[in-house]
Amino acid sequence: MNAPRKSRTFKSGNSIALRLPKSLGIAAGVEMTVREELGRYIVEPVVTERRKINLDKIWGSAPDLKLLTPEERVFDDPPRPWHLLRGEESD
Repeated sequence: MNAPRKSRTFKSGNSIALRLPKSLGIAAGVEMTVREELGRYIVEPVVTERRKINLDKIWGSAPDLKLLTPEERVFDDPPRPWHLLRGEESD
């Protein structure tokens, strides 16, 4: 168990906030749940299941759609008039 760390609450908008030390290893933007049990506050990361995409409503809606072959995935690089960006006139 790690040594206890001290931190103070502060006002953030209309809420009271608590800064968690970086040494705890918690990344920014992690969704957390906070609950009170017998006068103690317990902060835990929210456990979320990976979302699955439901294809039931779109399955079969494009029956003629085929996957591209590797050869069809190669695109030509069309010539671009880069000289116009530099303000040069074409020959």
